[in-house]
Amino acid sequence: MAGAKDILLRPIPSSEAREFIRRTHYSGKVVNNSQLHLGVFWNGKLEGAMQFGPSLDKRKIQGLVEGTGWNEFIELNRLAFTDALPRNSESRALGIAMRLLRKHAPHVKWVVSFADATQCGDGTIYRASGFVLTGIKESADLMRMPDGRVCHSIVFQDGNYGATQDKKRYGKTPGINSKKWAASVGAMILPGYQLRYIYFLDPACRERLTVPVLPFTAIADAGAGMYRGKPRAASIDSDAAGFHPAEGGATPTAALQPEQV
Repeated sequence: MAGAKDILLRPIPSSEAREFIRRTHYSGKVVNNSQLHLGVFWNGKLEGAMQFGPSLDKRKIQGLVEGTGWNEFIELNRLAFTDALPRNSESRALGIAMRLLRKHAPHVKWVVSFADATQCGDGTIYRASGFVLTGIKESADLMRMPDGRVCHSIVFQDGNYGATQDKKRYGKTPGINSKKWAASVGAMILPGYQLRYIYFLDPACRERLTVPVLPFTAIADAGAGMYRGKPRAASIDSDAAGFHPAEGGATPTAALQPEQV
């Protein structure tokens, strides 16, 4: 019987990946500086896409692993799958993607990604795919604008050259997480969390991690649990086994980085 082992991964053009992400990803946004686009095919049809590229703030992320070179890490910027894929396809696709990176980009030593537990999920797929949890941060970066769109506060800051139309319409925020500025333009800051995960393509890098590896139970302890856009208060240690014992599963989650437009 056909299952997750029958999915196929191959590079796809950036235009195809962007069209799929915009149509399938919960945010409807892409990261335009993504460099690697992998398609997930099932029965000959594109049913998933992953976009890899530089982190928005490379200098800050680079320091998570001591001694990391400028081009020795990459971010999983976007991740989207349709419900047509068989069970466990998401974690299998991520596993294949990590093997492809090891083979074809041996200079890349680790991968970082962010789960958006404000709008989507707490990173179940990452836990099922061998990522470690290295950060849980209460987020005040996302705001719902008066027109209903959700924007990241960074697009309104000085030094960010994207989203020029939004800046013209709403002006610039004087700083990060400016609740006063948000209120002045009629925006509502969305409460929630951002979770940071790391996958070590080179296992030796784990020994140079400059932040603690958190137990997955810390997600529920912090009240940061979320599944398919809905908060979950229950402990997650009943999920399928992943990198840590008694943890994991498979649900579409996404990297949290604003679209560069």
